[in-house]
Amino acid sequence: MDSYKIQQHKFDVVVVGAGGSGLRATFGLAEKGLSTACISKVFPTRSHTVAAQGGIASALGNMGEDDWRFHFYDTIKGSDWLADQDAVEYMCREAIPAVIELEHYGVPFSRTEDGKIYQRPFGGMTTHYGKGTAQRTCAAADRTGHAMLHTLYQQALKHQAQFFVEYFALDLVFDSEGACRGVLAWDLNEGALHLFRGHAVVLATGGYGRTYFSCTSAHTCTGDGGGMVLRAGLPLQDMEFVQFHPTGVYGAGCLITEGVRGEGGYLTNGKGERFMERYAPSAKDLASRDVVSRAMTIEIREGRGIGEHKDHMHLNLMHLGSEVIRERLPGIAETARIFAGVDVSKDPIPVLPTAHYNMGGIPTNFHGEVVQRKGDDNDAVVPGLFAIGEAACVSVHGANRLGSNSLLDLVVFGRAAANRCAELIRPHTPHPDLPASVLDTALARFDGLRHAKGSTPTAKLRLDMQRTMQRDAAVFRTGQTLREGCANIDKVYAGFGDVQVSDRSLVWNSDLVETLELANLLGQAVATMHSAEQRTESRGAHAREDFPDRDDANWQKHTLSWVNDAGETRFDYRPVHMYTMSKDVDVVPPKKRVY
Repeated sequence: MDSYKIQQHKFDVVVVGAGGSGLRATFGLAEKGLSTACISKVFPTRSHTVAAQGGIASALGNMGEDDWRFHFYDTIKGSDWLADQDAVEYMCREAIPAVIELEHYGVPFSRTEDGKIYQRPFGGMTTHYGKGTAQRTCAAADRTGHAMLHTLYQQALKHQAQFFVEYFALDLVFDSEGACRGVLAWDLNEGALHLFRGHAVVLATGGYGRTYFSCTSAHTCTGDGGGMVLRAGLPLQDMEFVQFHPTGVYGAGCLITEGVRGEGGYLTNGKGERFMERYAPSAKDLASRDVVSRAMTIEIREGRGIGEHKDHMHLNLMHLGSEVIRERLPGIAETARIFAGVDVSKDPIPVLPTAHYNMGGIPTNFHGEVVQRKGDDNDAVVPGLFAIGEAACVSVHGANRLGSNSLLDLVVFGRAAANRCAELIRPHTPHPDLPASVLDTALARFDGLRHAKGSTPTAKLRLDMQRTMQRDAAVFRTGQTLREGCANIDKVYAGFGDVQVSDRSLVWNSDLVETLELANLLGQAVATMHSAEQRTESRGAHAREDFPDRDDANWQKHTLSWVNDAGETRFDYRPVHMYTMSKDVDVVPPKKRVY
């Protein structure tokens, strides 16, 4: 093994990832006087939150009657009764001050005529527990994530957080007691390795969308935090639940926000029919995402698709008029022009359900603390380790996330993690010594991949993984396709042992970066496929044609999955939290989920 010189840095807290949740945590920590490092493999304002379009949910009531309890109900129903109701209560209650905070920090929200934050309807968002339509999603035109990300980055700079940009996090560092003490990272610009010591490490590394062939995720969304957690011998939760967004641009995968339908856009099939009226008579095009995605897939299967291969649908917004499009959906008009060659004021956008969001992730409590749940509902906190954002599973999204709850998740739990760290850590507390051997495993793994002399290029293995996931773990699943998928993804995982890395350099080695990212993706692909195979019911985004009904008696529980270095999986379960934090809201009992 090569000898690596390690540069060491000491901070109170180390945040990995500079998207919405990472930046909210970073500036929240710095604001409280904790010395904070934020490590990011891309420049912060290039993080994937920049692509979030539609808005952030909060029951402000600016556009009509609303209440956080209605939001709570909608989120539980949207989750298909898999979300933890105490965590959902916390998120929906905190949504109101969290969004007002963002406004005060400088997020340039769109405005109503009387100067209030503009709010648009979104799928699954209702008033009076399903009886009316809520205008709950606070928007900055159709570039809400972009506006939030720039504002949060400015706040982090204002509070003197330190950024380490274009550093790739390799592995977590634990002491002999199992407490997380830091993270090993690779400086892509200079080629040096760095050990970032922290009394806490906050993983804000985003989802693992790039396991799929067609997805709305940036190429950076490789689940690096989840990969590090699996290698640390910790479980991931609810990995079988992958959301497909109904409206990705056909052929490109780029996202067309649900805000288009919130503003009055609608879907049509090859016969020109507004087919959602058949599947969701009340909510129609604003039913929840899993419902719309399945409806589109059924229409295509039954021969009512569009185009030469009858394999996509149309999203119509021509009737909205140029002024509404220019004011509220300018980014969508630009995306459609670039990626579909369509002028949205004259023609519909060709769309297809596309892998979009991971409901599963690193299990945490609502403080953001990572927990190793044993299946008996006793939360064993992993000392010093936090996870937030799409990398985490709180669980507030359960089996299906409602649109505009993701940006809310970022800021509410980014702030919660910062607050919890401030309770637990006194600024400038000295760091305990670590044994000299603490990095041996991580360095051996890095060195082994750097010098991998197999015969299969990383790109070939990645394509095999993505095609397997797209074919066998998509919108509809069956026992047979999942069994085949398990065998296929296990074969791809085993094939990683023959990976070929042709570039040995340490400065901007994209070949090695992509190989490290693939290693992170593969563990989560295996967890997703095997978790889906063993869940014999349909719930939210997990739709099995051989088990079409939800089975609360046997399956209203969270899946915990471990994947070891050999690619072998094991499972445990824990109950869903069917209780609330206060007497201000009642538990929502399971019932049939219709829109």
